[in-house]
Amino acid sequence: MKALRIASAVVAVIGLGIAVYLTVVHYTGSSPVCAISHGCETVQTSRYAELAGIPVAVLGLLGYVGILVTLLRDDETARTATALLSLVGFGFSAWLTYAEVALIDAICIWCVASAICMTVLTVLSVVRMLVAPPAAVAAAVR
Repeated sequence: MKALRIASAVVAVIGLGIAVYLTVVHYTGSSPVCAISHGCETVQTSRYAELAGIPVAVLGLLGYVGILVTLLRDDETARTATALLSLVGFGFSAWLTYAEVALIDAICIWCVASAICMTVLTVLSVVRMLVAPPAAVAAAVR
C-alpha cells in the first residue's frame, strides 16, 4: 500500500511540474519547447486551451495539487478522493487528447505526457483503493 502511495506521489509531482510549466507558458505568452514542429504552440493557442476562460494548464495544476493533498492521508476517504480526482483527470485528459487529434490536428508532447501521468495515477489510485480493506473490515480484523 505504501509503495502505491509513494509511486502516486512521484507521478503526481511529475504531472504538477508539467502543469506548472504550461501555466507559466500560458501567462507569459511564450511558446512551449516542443519536439514536434509547432504542435505544442498550436494546441496551446487553440480554443480548446481554455475552459470557461480558465487555461486547462491551470485546471491540470489544480488537479495534481488536489491529488497530492489526498495522498497526505492513507484512509478510505483519502483513497477514494484520490481515485475520484484521478478518474476525472483521466476523463478530461482523454477529451483533450481527442481534441488534439480530431479537432486541432496537432499534438503537444507536454499534453501527452500529462495524459500519461493521469492515466498512471488512475491505475495506481484505483488499485490502491481496491487493495485496501474497507474500514469496517479493517476494524473487525483488529
